[in-house]
Amino acid sequence: MDANSAQFAASNDLDLVHASKKGDVTAFEQLVKRYGRRLLRISQTVTRNREDSEDAVQEALLKAFQDLGEFREDSQFSTWLIRITVNQSLMKLRKQRAHKEVSLDEDFESDGDALPVDMPDRAPNPEQLCWASELRDILGRTVEELRPILRTVFVLRDVEGLSIEQTARVLNLSQAAVKARLWRVRLHTPEQILLRADALPTRRASSDQQGYEENYWSFCRVPS
Repeated sequence: MDANSAQFAASNDLDLVHASKKGDVTAFEQLVKRYGRRLLRISQTVTRNREDSEDAVQEALLKAFQDLGEFREDSQFSTWLIRITVNQSLMKLRKQRAHKEVSLDEDFESDGDALPVDMPDRAPNPEQLCWASELRDILGRTVEELRPILRTVFVLRDVEGLSIEQTARVLNLSQAAVKARLWRVRLHTPEQILLRADALPTRRASSDQQGYEENYWSFCRVPS
C-alpha cells in the first residue's frame, strides 16, 4: 500500500468523496473497498442472482462515480450509494422479468440460481456458536420466502444496520411505511423460525425451541 492509499484508508467518507470529485481515482477506489461487499449482499437481496448482482454493483459504482456532483451531502454517502445499488438491482430484476413491470412490492417465484440471503455471523460468544449457526440457516431460508419489499427492508434495517430514516431514503418510502413493513417481518419471522426448528431432524425440547425466538432478537440489529 503506497502512502497515498494509506492516507485515504484512514479518511472518512466525505474526505474521500471530496477527493473523488476532484478526479482522484485512488480515493474512490477506497470507497469501493469500504462498501463493495456490503453492496453485493444488498443487491443479492433484490435480484437473488449472483451474476446480476455483481453486474448491478459494478454499474452502481460507475454511476456513483459519474454522478458524484449530484451527491448533496445532506445524507450519509453510504445511504446514497446503497440507493443507487438498489435501483440498479431493480433494473436487473426487470430484465429477468422481460416485458413485466417490476416493483419491490410484487411477489416473485424463486429463480433456479437464486442465492440465499447472506446472514453475517453475529454470535456474541463461543457458547452460542451452535445457536447462531442453526439460526442463521433457518433465518436465511425464512427471509428468502418474504416478498421482495419485506425482504429488502429487513436486510437493510436488521442485517445491515441502517436506520429507519436511511432505509426510507434508500427505498424512497416514508418512514411510517418502512416501520409498518418491518413490523410485519418481525411478527412473521420468529413464528416461522419456530416452525422450522420444530421440523429439524432431531426435534428439540420446547425450552430449546424458545431459545430460537429469543436468540433471533439478539442475532439481528433490532433496537430496544
